[in-house]
Amino acid sequence: MIDIRLLDPLEILLDGDDAVVALRDIVRLRAAAWATQMLDGDDRVAVGAIVRAISTLYPGDAPFDPPLDWWRSPLGQVVARRTGHPTARSVSYAVAGAMLGITRQGVHDLVNRGKLARHPEGGVVPASVRDRLLQQGNRHA
Repeated sequence: MIDIRLLDPLEILLDGDDAVVALRDIVRLRAAAWATQMLDGDDRVAVGAIVRAISTLYPGDAPFDPPLDWWRSPLGQVVARRTGHPTARSVSYAVAGAMLGITRQGVHDLVNRGKLARHPEGGVVPASVRDRLLQQGNRHA
C-alpha cells in the first residue's frame, strides 16, 4: 500500500529516479519494524505506529472512515485489535460488524446481551469491539 500510495507517484514525478529505488528498499526494511510494533509493541508504541501509518496512507481533513472491507484486511484487523478505531468515539453497527467479521444483526444481538457497549449517542463504543476481539483471541490461544 505504501508503494502504491506514496512511492509509485513519487517515481512518476521524479521520472524513475534511482532515489525511489533506495526509498523502496528502506520502506521494505522499516515495514517489518512497523508491523512488529503494531503487533507486539506495548499499547503506546503500537498506537503510535498505527496512527502514523493511517495518517500517512489516508491523509485529509475528513474523519478516517475506511470502507467496510478495509476492516477485514491485515492492517484493518491489527488496528481493530489494538485501538478499536483510531479516531472514532462511536462506530456504526455495520462498522463494528466488519471489525468483528459478523453481521449488523450479530452486533445488535451482542449489544442487547451486554457483550458490546452501546455508545450513548448511538452506535457501538470501539473499545468494546477491541475488547471482544482480544477475548476471542485469548480463547483460541
